[in-house]
This record gives sequence, C-alpha cells and structure tokens, in this order.
Amino acid sequence: MTAVADKPRARTAPALLEEMAARQPGHESVVDGDRRWSYAELLAESKSIANGLWALGVRPGDRVAILMGNRAEWLSGYFAILGLGATAVALNTWLTPPEQAYQLNHAQVTTLILADRFRDRDVLAELEEMRALGLPSLRRLVVLGGRVPDGATAFADLAAMGAAAPAGIWSTAKPDDVACILYTSGSTARPKGVPLQHWGLIDNMWQIGERMHLSPDDRLWFAVSLFWSFGCVNALFAMLSHGGTMVLQHHFEAGEALRLIEAEGCTVFYGTPNIALALAEHPARAKHDLTSLRTGAAIGTPEQMQMIVDLGAEEICNVYGLTEAYGNSAVTDAHAPLARRLTASGAPLGGVEMRILDLESGQPLPQGEVGEIALRGHVMPGYLHDPDTTAASMTEDGFFLTGDLGLLDQHGWLQFQGRRKELIKSGGINIAPAEIEAVLRQHDAIESVFVTGLDDARLDQAIGAVIILHPGASVNEDDLRQYCRRSLAAYKVPHRFVFVAANELPVTSTEKLQRNRLYELFPATEG
Repeated sequence: MTAVADKPRARTAPALLEEMAARQPGHESVVDGDRRWSYAELLAESKSIANGLWALGVRPGDRVAILMGNRAEWLSGYFAILGLGATAVALNTWLTPPEQAYQLNHAQVTTLILADRFRDRDVLAELEEMRALGLPSLRRLVVLGGRVPDGATAFADLAAMGAAAPAGIWSTAKPDDVACILYTSGSTARPKGVPLQHWGLIDNMWQIGERMHLSPDDRLWFAVSLFWSFGCVNALFAMLSHGGTMVLQHHFEAGEALRLIEAEGCTVFYGTPNIALALAEHPARAKHDLTSLRTGAAIGTPEQMQMIVDLGAEEICNVYGLTEAYGNSAVTDAHAPLARRLTASGAPLGGVEMRILDLESGQPLPQGEVGEIALRGHVMPGYLHDPDTTAASMTEDGFFLTGDLGLLDQHGWLQFQGRRKELIKSGGINIAPAEIEAVLRQHDAIESVFVTGLDDARLDQAIGAVIILHPGASVNEDDLRQYCRRSLAAYKVPHRFVFVAANELPVTSTEKLQRNRLYELFPATEG
C-alpha cells in the first residue's frame, strides 16, 4: 500500500488541494460516472470556477451556498468558494423550501449554486417558493443543468467568464477563517449554524485518516450526502489529506451502490447502520463482490458495526463526533482488535481534550462512570448569530457541552451512551437507555433494540423498548422482562415492548435514527 509521506503542510483547504496536486498531479481524485479527474484536474476546475465566481462579484468573506447532489461540480464549486476566501454554506437537498429559505437567510447567503433538479424534484420551482417567502440577501444565482432562468448564470459559463480574473485571487484564506457553515438537524427548534475553520478541516481529518491507515491507494465510496459534515468535512478531507480517490454516487440507492463499490474497487465505507442494512438486504447483494472494502467510519451498536464488517469492511472504525467538533473527536484504530472496535469509539484525537462530567455538579467523573461528554480544542468558534446558545453550551473553563452521554473505559476509549436529552426520568431516577439496550442485545432472539421514554402519569416516564428480532425468531414480552430482571435493577426493566421491522424505524433525511420519535411506534394506551 502506498503511503503519503508526511502530514500536509497546508493550513487552508485550497492550499491543501494545491499541495496534493503538486505531490501527485496525475493521481485520480474524483470519479463521477464517466468523468475521472486527477488531482491536477480537480485543482484546475476549482480555480476556473473561482475565477468565474470572482467575475460575478463574489469576494472574500461572502457566503455562497451549494444545493445539489453528490456531483463533481459540488466539489469544484466548494473548493472554488474556499479558494476565494469566501465561506461555503452546504444546503440539505432533502429539506423543504421553507427550511432551505431559513438557512439561506440566517447565513445571509449572497450567491447560490444549484442543480436545476435533484432526483425527481424540480429545484428551480422550489427556489421560486423560497423567493416568495423572501430571500433579501441573495443577489446571484448559478445553475447547473439545462434550464437557466433569466438573470441567472449557467455553471458551464463560469470558466469563460473568469478568463480575465486578476492573478492572486486564489488561496487568500487564512487558517482561522471560516471555511464552511453547516446546519444541525434541529429536531425540536430551528437548526443552528455551525461555522468551521480551515485549520480544523485539515488537522482533525488528517488524524481521522491516520486512524483508518488511509493511503493514496484507498478509494472512498462516497454516497453519504456532501452537505452533511460526515461528507464535506469528515470523509472529504480525510481522503484528500491522504491523497485518496473519491468515487461519487449522486444519491444513495442500494443496488447502484453495490455495483459501484465492486466496479471501482472501493476500499473505504462511510455510512450509517441503515445504509449498511439496505446493502446487506438488497436482493442483488450476493451477486456483487465487496471484498475490496477495508476500512471506513460508522457509529452504531455492536450488532450494527458487525453488519458493516460482514459486508467486507473488516477494519471499520467506530467513531464519535458531531458537527460542532469537526466531524469526529474519537476514532478507533483500524488495526485494533475487532471486539474493542465494536463497542467503543476509540481514544480522543490529538488536540482534543475530553472529559466526562457529572450531570448534576458538572464535575469530572472517574473512569467507567457515565456522564456528559465535554470537549475542548478542536471545536467550532461558536454558533452563527447565536451568542446565548454558544455561552450556554460552554463551561467556564472552555469545554463544549455536547449533550451526549458516555464513559471512558479501562483503555481510555470512549463508549457512547446516547443523548442526555434521551435520559429517561422514571420515578424520579435518571436511566440511560444504552444500559438497558446493552442487556437486551445479548438475547438470542434480538437483532436490534432501542429504548425510549414514554409519557406516564404515575412515573413521569415509563420505559419502552423497540425490538427488532432476528429473522424467524420469536419471544414475548414476559420472557423479555424476566430476562432483564436477571441483569437490571427492577426500576430499569422496560414497562412496554413493541416489535417492529428495521424499515419501520423513524429516520432523518440523512438516515440517522430519530430517537425523539420512537414513542410513535407504541400503540396508544387507554386512560
């Protein structure tokens, strides 16, 4: 396996692209259908688009949004924006027009680059819905596709427009400048804008790639959405900083994914458990050879991580992270024993300080005790236009409160235990769903389990367990209660069980489990 000799010296995203193009100009960087760009070609395309955007009036510090699927133009547009010293705003392709309009306005976007269609959606028609709601900051529109409205610029025309751009406009950003603004999913309130700086895209992602043992020989199957931090921050810069190849899938579809992984010899898997399940259960799975897969990044239960291993990614890395902390804060080493990688997310990355804090006092807890995960170091500078929320999320000594529960095991590895807001308060006692799930997962009949709180007039919250059984297995509620009582205190034994199929779980547009909606799976009770 070819190794990248040293950590890149670049401290900004455009400088990183230049450095990698200088190191290996002819090496394949991007595959998008029939298009295959070398690193030199990706750099040239990005500079050409940057010149065109300059001609349109985009300047350092401007905010430019991208709205399209996983296409080569997403990447050349992204690096063009960053190369100009402007800030990229990654828009979620699955959102409704009102949701996208909110983000455009909140980020004060002046220029929007979009594809005229995404799957079966007419994005230009949806843009008119956004305009009707009001987009006061938006002044420029660049359209990829055959339909270019009056007043808009065709993406294909940018290169010619930029022919007269002055020298020296490329790579003007500084390491502390904001490279991109991403939006959190926001299940109960407006999504929060998360600014991420150039230096973090390189420093954090280089280390993630090192934990995976990436090299220029590696090829990423890139179906996770680029607008997601898992995509345009984590996967992209882990691969770019190690000189690997990115094989784009415009949007996830399991059958096409199986074909693409096999045909392109992809070695790196980035995905969610639901994506892995869709691949494993696809009728054509047995017809495709996925033995090229080696490593990658995912988070899930031990059973879910094992499912990814069974697909072929035997060196899959269990990770812990969030958008506010540059993708991942802890990552397992790909060469560590599988048993450890299935259950824990690894040691904190260099430059990341991690503490587990008591939920009541906020004081650090000793090894093995569950509390809130707090981070310092590789963390965003603060939520966009929201100093109050930023202040509320920080401790006095500068640790970011993640809202996640976890513990540090005997190896100093993080074990994720769920969200703090997912804690169940039953009979006045705080109960972590992960503790109950860990016990139930040991039952021979159970494939997956998710525990949640259910409104209860007497207890405040009753404990509900959502059960997915192995094919052909059967078990009843009484048996499961008896099973739980062998390992759990009486107050931790679930009060209600519901049996569902995996495809009935509520998930977000990015295939993440919506734990705050698990209660919907339980039939209403009388009284």
